[in-house]
Amino acid sequence: MKKILALPGDGIGAEVMESALEILDYLMTRDNLDLQVNHKSVGGTSYEEHGLPITDEALSLAKDSDAILFGAVGAPKWDSLEWDKRPEQALLTLRKELDLFANLRPAFLFNELADASSLKKGVIEDLDILIVRELTGGLYFGEPRGIDKSVTPAFGFNTMRYDADEINRIAKIAFEASQKRKNKVCSVDKANVLEVSRFWRETVTDLHNKNFSSQELSHMLADNAAMQLVIDPNQFDVILASNLFGDILSDIAATLTGSIGMLPSASLNEKNVGMYEPCHGSAPDIAGKDLANPLAMILSLSMAFRYSLNLDSLADELDKAVRCLISNGARTKDIANESTFLKTSEVAKELIEILK
Repeated sequence: MKKILALPGDGIGAEVMESALEILDYLMTRDNLDLQVNHKSVGGTSYEEHGLPITDEALSLAKDSDAILFGAVGAPKWDSLEWDKRPEQALLTLRKELDLFANLRPAFLFNELADASSLKKGVIEDLDILIVRELTGGLYFGEPRGIDKSVTPAFGFNTMRYDADEINRIAKIAFEASQKRKNKVCSVDKANVLEVSRFWRETVTDLHNKNFSSQELSHMLADNAAMQLVIDPNQFDVILASNLFGDILSDIAATLTGSIGMLPSASLNEKNVGMYEPCHGSAPDIAGKDLANPLAMILSLSMAFRYSLNLDSLADELDKAVRCLISNGARTKDIANESTFLKTSEVAKELIEILK
């Protein structure tokens, strides 16, 4: 039996999770799937209930699961909490404790939605990029780190560090992903100013020459990559990046698609245990209004089927159903051109009709 842990989180996280679980429940019944689904609070919701962004019980359940479905966390009302109590710490804790080192962030465009993009239709059409981001090392986790107010002037400091094993395992994921796509990897760094980036570039190049020489490898500075993503995004296939640069570039790529509410993500460890979450945040401004686009969460469920639950055919079926929904003209408010649109609670029902 495969185990799934649902962590709805805060804001619209609960609403989009409900949509994904409605579809999951339908498929479990229809196909008699041997899956166990558990539920726990996380983020600000967990803090209000337990005084912690994630409890030991929730973390234990996560470690015992094959796939974690994660909604979204955070809201301004928790921004003043101590650092270790803030909702976002739940995400960092899960990534670190489960060693979820590989973040896969697809950025694709449904051509029917090209007009919703900030870029011209001719530039954005047929967009299909995969950003592979290293998730457990680099600047976000490097030590030492801190703020020192014992001296004048006071200062803050962080450490950006990568060892060869960390670089090789994330680069391997990128090269293997590109084998199923266009055999093109662009590795992003700041080798012109950072020693850690020069080492990153050398290590990626060595792995490519040794094991993946049949694929095309290029290198690009991070600032140029950000610019190229909005000038000519279709030049890219798989983008490989460190934690910091991948964080920035994946958000840029997401906005090109017209709505961040459309894009899923997967974070995997070496055992293919994964955490699956939409790229959007908790959007407290629309929480509770039945306006959120749940497709990113639903497509995250599809990625869970594919990468952690060995249910590739279901992933294909669900992806196809979403494309059918969009082709039929169904739209949530964020991507609608007209005053009529689907509510969050209606999307799953429409998809289930397609899946029947």
